[in-house]
Amino acid sequence: MKALVKAAPEKGLVWSDVPEPEIGRDDVLIKVLRTGICGTDLHIYEWDPWAQGHVAPPLVVGHEFVGEIAAVGDDVHELVVGDLVSGEGHLTCGRCRNCMAGRRAECARTKGVGVNRPGCFAEFIALPATNVWRHHDDIDLDVAAIFDPFGNAVHTALTFPIIGEDVLITGAGPIGLMAAIVARHAGARHIVATDVADYRLELARRLGVVSRAVDVRSETLPDAMAALGMTEGFDVGFEMSGHAEALRSMLATMRHGGSVAMLGLPTQDFAIDWGHLVLNMITIRGIYGRQMFETWYEMSVLIQSGVDITPVITHRYDAAEWESAFDVVRHGECGKVILTWADR
Repeated sequence: MKALVKAAPEKGLVWSDVPEPEIGRDDVLIKVLRTGICGTDLHIYEWDPWAQGHVAPPLVVGHEFVGEIAAVGDDVHELVVGDLVSGEGHLTCGRCRNCMAGRRAECARTKGVGVNRPGCFAEFIALPATNVWRHHDDIDLDVAAIFDPFGNAVHTALTFPIIGEDVLITGAGPIGLMAAIVARHAGARHIVATDVADYRLELARRLGVVSRAVDVRSETLPDAMAALGMTEGFDVGFEMSGHAEALRSMLATMRHGGSVAMLGLPTQDFAIDWGHLVLNMITIRGIYGRQMFETWYEMSVLIQSGVDITPVITHRYDAAEWESAFDVVRHGECGKVILTWADR
């Protein structure tokens, strides 16, 4: 089968022929239809220090996908050939304390699809049946392809109560924008998104769900709050950028007792004003991946209830055009980028 492979410990990926994956008794084989390109895939392409520490070439990469079940193992009974599915990209050990207690999302020995085991940038992918989510047949394929990052957005956005609350989102990338859509649907009052990329700020404005898209190079958060008539600070923060100054500015503008869901992953250590955090009783909670499978259920019902994330998808390419697609992601002037592998 055709696949996109990290063939060697160096920059780049290779479009090549690899063996079709085999499945065990508890696995399913999935014909890949659409995939989404993630920032993680770009890290692997660039072969940066993170990738060097986590990926062992050769490896088929990619973890955001939708596909159609092509075969099932002998012990798989709840899924059948032809089902439209996506896959939870975190495979858990099943034996650590958290797994044994039913907290799979907090597994101490998680392995990642497309990072630690073969991924979805291929014509077929094999996964344990316990990692497969079955979609409703009428779901848009491009939307289904990005349930993985949409799940990050939903997990972040619904970590704290947001009905009637004022929300600050630092980082207006695709996940930040999807989180804004969810927050608006869930009843937030004001939603402010910050960034330094003109394209992303304009996309945030076009979505029509943010109260204000703030270019922090030219506007301060206190100015934005004043323009919206806010007097006590933001109630809830979604930190999506991983940048020190973004988190510091967020903490400085939270109300007393405010809550921060932190999905952005910093690339280096940095200091914050811990005295301010303590004296203002601010909660910071780290967010990683999705709740298995409560977040998947929430995503499905949000889509069924009218949440539309298709405007966040800005570019579509045939899988063989992957180099052009990666160039778009690398330059940052995009939302989500989709690769088409096959049709139903």
